[in-house]
Amino acid sequence: MTKPTIYLASASPRRRELLGQIGVPIELVRCEIDESPLPGEQALPYVSRLARAKAQAGVATYRREGRAPRLLLAADTTVALDGLILGKPESQEDAVAMLMRLSGSCHQVLTGVALTDGERTETAVSTSQVRFRDLGEAEIRAYVASGEPMDKAGSYGAQGLGAILIAELQGSFSGVVGLPLCETAELLRRFDYPLL
Repeated sequence: MTKPTIYLASASPRRRELLGQIGVPIELVRCEIDESPLPGEQALPYVSRLARAKAQAGVATYRREGRAPRLLLAADTTVALDGLILGKPESQEDAVAMLMRLSGSCHQVLTGVALTDGERTETAVSTSQVRFRDLGEAEIRAYVASGEPMDKAGSYGAQGLGAILIAELQGSFSGVVGLPLCETAELLRRFDYPLL
């Protein structure tokens, strides 16, 4: 059975790969939004708000470009440590500082997902607990020098070299990578999308 193509409002190659893993064909839609947290905003409402905002921006883009209406998926991932949101690093030193903070501790990875048909929008959030082993500064600097942390929330990629930093993960591995497939499948089912 040929599955319907959906729009993906994300530049993340990881999200493209994860949707491919479950056989969902996609067409990319650009969306630009301000990802700054609001004053005092906590991680859970933050990722939910950004996923919804990206979905709305994606719909506005495909309508402006005159594309056919179809389902659109958007997502946002962030790392939270002791209530502090750790987004993408602004520099190599910022990445080093984040990883030093995460060393030997447990943090949360939250991914908000929004699916919309242009009128109705449904959202879900996946929260996982990740514990890093104790990391030395030289090891952190070598990892940052690899370039992998620079476009990732919390300055690491669980699906890449960053996997060696993780001592324990409880929750959704795909959610930590950037798109929780269980929650995404549930959202698709709510719109009668044929997964199987």
